[in-house]
Amino acid sequence: MTRTPYVRPYRPADQEALADICVRTADNGGDSTHLYPDPGLMPALFAAPYAHLEPELTFVLDDGSGRAAGYVLGTADTRTFVKAFREVWLPRVTDRFPEPQGEPETLTEAMTALLHHPERMILPELDAYPAHLHIDLLPPWQRKGYGRDLMGAFLDALHRKGVGAVHLSMLTANTPARAFYDRLGFQVIDVPDPGPLTYLGRSTGGVEPTGWAGSGRRAGERAQAAGSEG
Repeated sequence: MTRTPYVRPYRPADQEALADICVRTADNGGDSTHLYPDPGLMPALFAAPYAHLEPELTFVLDDGSGRAAGYVLGTADTRTFVKAFREVWLPRVTDRFPEPQGEPETLTEAMTALLHHPERMILPELDAYPAHLHIDLLPPWQRKGYGRDLMGAFLDALHRKGVGAVHLSMLTANTPARAFYDRLGFQVIDVPDPGPLTYLGRSTGGVEPTGWAGSGRRAGERAQAAGSEG
């Protein structure tokens, strides 16, 4: 029987798959395995803290066999998340990724320095967009509509929480990602001296959360079709 991919809430058993997706998409959308000696660094920055601190806002694309092939994750309130990142998350990873001393001299040191400075996420220009997100799909699952399904699930969850707007940051050079966000109605947020990044934002309303196992009958139907428990 052909298994049907579907979007579902994150489960703790997805932790390894989330890390793998993050590593394989962290080099401007491509595989970053060759860039960082410790493959846990990128997940410690951009995936694991969200799943740990706000698992209710973490959704995965299940490939139909139970394994995640993509994810969307984030926070409902960036300022609150930054506080939790410093107080709860950093102590869990500091031994593995100690803060570099002095100016970073390698890419690993530069990214580790970011890990130890979560306050970089707080910019006054983003206050009108309190939530933020990260979304990644493995290459075979891209450009097939699954990114829209993931985004729909995330925006729907934020909307139900009463969060009105969300932002994200992306490497300006990643033009395929920018085209995806443009199609979803994200617009540029002016941030002084953004460096290599572009900041985008939109309201949480207006994206139908089709294609994800939300609640009630639709969830049961999708889970049954995927050969999972309904």
